Amino acid sequence: MRRIIAGIGGMGLALTLSQFPEYAQQYTQRLGGAVDELRVITQDFDRAAELGGLDRTQALQRYGASADGFLAERGTAMAATFARYEQLSATLQRIENADPITRFQTLPAYLDSDIGRRTLENYQPAVPVTIEGVLYAGGGFMLGYMVLSGLWRFVTMPFRRRRPVYRVQR
Repeated sequence: MRRIIAGIGGMGLALTLSQFPEYAQQYTQRLGGAVDELRVITQDFDRAAELGGLDRTQALQRYGASADGFLAERGTAMAATFARYEQLSATLQRIENADPITRFQTLPAYLDSDIGRRTLENYQPAVPVTIEGVLYAGGGFMLGYMVLSGLWRFVTMPFRRRRPVYRVQR
């Protein structure tokens, strides 16, 4: 009975962990899309500033110095957009250059972000047939099997019959 329950636990964890590479891929795609859109906005702003004889910093300062509250707010919003673009670009570069173990270790960071939450909301399960997917599934199976097997032994310990000890007399 222990082996059946441990096997079921192993299969459950194998299926769960095998989903991580797919989630990471969907997250990376969403992140890449966000970076691409922010790049368009940033380049458009920089082009407009350049046509006005300014660089990005000077253009933002001009927005901030405006007596018009709307323009001042737009300058603040654009500065936040540029900061987000830099942050997401750096994150995307780290993810694209990371090995499977590093990606798995940074899972909490994926889930904590706005893009990570939206990815999880729209996540489509799949079992990737890549080496990475197979390794996660295999590791999940072994871990799940060992944990449930150990838990089963612990829980059933009080109910085990004690085997008599036979002593050899000389």
